[in-house]
Amino acid sequence: MGCVSKFIMEAIVMHFRQGRHHVNSHQMILKVADTAEEAEKSIGKTVTWTSPAGKEIKGKISAIHGHNGNVRVIFAESGLPGQALGQKVVLN
Repeated sequence: MGCVSKFIMEAIVMHFRQGRHHVNSHQMILKVADTAEEAEKSIGKTVTWTSPAGKEIKGKISAIHGHNGNVRVIFAESGLPGQALGQKVVLN
C-alpha cells in the first residue's frame, strides 16, 4: 500500500522585529522563501521552535516582511530567546 508522508517546511529565525528605539520581543522575522510571492503562501501557518531542553514555543505567521521572502511571526505567550537566532523552526 501507499505510504502517506507529511511535507515539513522549515524556516530560519533572522531577527527580532524592531524599530528605531525599541525591540519587540514577541515578534520575529523568519526567512521562509526566496521571493515575497512564495512567502505569502505561508501566511496563517503555525511556527514551532523547540528549545535545547525540549520546550516548544509556538507562534503564527501574520504577514510578509519586505520583498526577499521574509515573514513576520507573532508569539502570544512569550517571545523567542536570543539563542534562537539563526536556528531552524518548523512550519505546520
